[in-house]
Amino acid sequence: MNRRDFAKSLALTATVASLWPTKQAFAQAPKTAKGVVVDPARLRDLQQAFLDLRFGMFIHLNMATFEEREWGDPLLSPKLFNPKHLDTDQWARAAKSANMGYACLTTKHHDGFCLWPTKTGSANVMQSSYPHDVVRRYVDSFRAAGLKPCLYFSILDLRQDIRARIVTPEKIALIKAQITELLTNYGPITALILDGWNASWSRISYEQLPYREIYDLVKSLQPDCLLTDHNAGSYPGTALYYTDIKQYEQHAGQKIPPNSPVPSQSGTTLQRDWFWKKAYPTSELAAAKTIVDEWLVPFNANHCNLILNVAPNSDGRFDDNAVKRLADIGALWKNDGPVARIGRSVTITTPNLAAGKPAWASASDEAVGPDLAFDENFRSYWLADKGKTDAWIEVRFDAPVSFNTLSIVEPRGAEDYGADSRIASYRVEVERNGAWVAIASGGTPADAYQFHEIARTTAKRVRLVLKGKQPGITEFGLYDEPRA
Repeated sequence: MNRRDFAKSLALTATVASLWPTKQAFAQAPKTAKGVVVDPARLRDLQQAFLDLRFGMFIHLNMATFEEREWGDPLLSPKLFNPKHLDTDQWARAAKSANMGYACLTTKHHDGFCLWPTKTGSANVMQSSYPHDVVRRYVDSFRAAGLKPCLYFSILDLRQDIRARIVTPEKIALIKAQITELLTNYGPITALILDGWNASWSRISYEQLPYREIYDLVKSLQPDCLLTDHNAGSYPGTALYYTDIKQYEQHAGQKIPPNSPVPSQSGTTLQRDWFWKKAYPTSELAAAKTIVDEWLVPFNANHCNLILNVAPNSDGRFDDNAVKRLADIGALWKNDGPVARIGRSVTITTPNLAAGKPAWASASDEAVGPDLAFDENFRSYWLADKGKTDAWIEVRFDAPVSFNTLSIVEPRGAEDYGADSRIASYRVEVERNGAWVAIASGGTPADAYQFHEIARTTAKRVRLVLKGKQPGITEFGLYDEPRA
């Protein structure tokens, strides 16, 4: 039986206590010609359930654990990996002592070493000095403790030379094969957290490796697995571009905006860095009171849960000081139940059809042309000419394009623009038979990000008409999202 037949033969099971199945049993997701269709109501329920977990543990264990560095050296032998006293039950007990609800293990970090016996030919645990399936031991221990397992997977892979500008179909096939192994061999996975993709430091773009290909794969294998990508550096603000859960790496200075409307996760470390160092058993750790009062509680109140990294040592165990600090956290905090209910968020998963296309405007401020509203750069923006209260920007295509989702992003908070909206009203129009026809409209936006899901529309010219006091637009996007 092949993977597709296997997936089709399994039925979705659920328990009253949780949205996620307790054993390997996955539903087949519906598809269209454009890709897997995700039910928005079901997605919101899964996002809410993830927020209700409130607090989780990141576990960075990999080659770097044995190298006193944060990225493993891809040229070193897998034999270096040897957590000879690996104790995943201890990890789970420590997580429970802090009243955590879930955890996430680094199955493959940026150097490309796999913590499971992959059949893809990549360096893995079976070639190491500890020839055991670490992923299996992790998921079994955490499930037995009543904790939800998530997995981390790096798209950047230095051992397989998967990096910027040299991503080939063969390398994409390898990535898909490894994700398939992780999502078929280890039971239901609450979330798959991706990294090293569409980030300024990795430079593997969604054009080189299309996001929708990975999204469709994950949702076809496990429809209830949340896919979340560390892309907040490329898509700042409060919208779900190419992720089911917005990721903020607190450790890297990424902060959750006040009153964030979207489901989020913020990650930081108990110790100084992500991977264990020899000095850690006697090093200062983040204070329990800081973790609870300054991170966990306010994050939970802002539609965000906290994932705290605890690095296992080279024996595969948590140091005594880390275990004690987790118990200290548990003495100060417990999960009191569901957090505030989130609204439905529009999730963008397909390419922006307007990106990089020829653009026009009624008039522009000095040195800011309309192309800046179609450049996929959320830090640049087009600005109407000084003194203008009526303005428009327009994108034109060589041939008609079809789309069903619009995004309108105003540069609030940008230097010289201000925190308040400058838009009094707006409408989106398409040209039909020489006339402009409105397909969406709105008043002063409540948020910098406005989305419209519309009936599928086909046009060669699309225009955004604005009224206001010298309004500006960061991005005007057109998307063709798969829908039922």
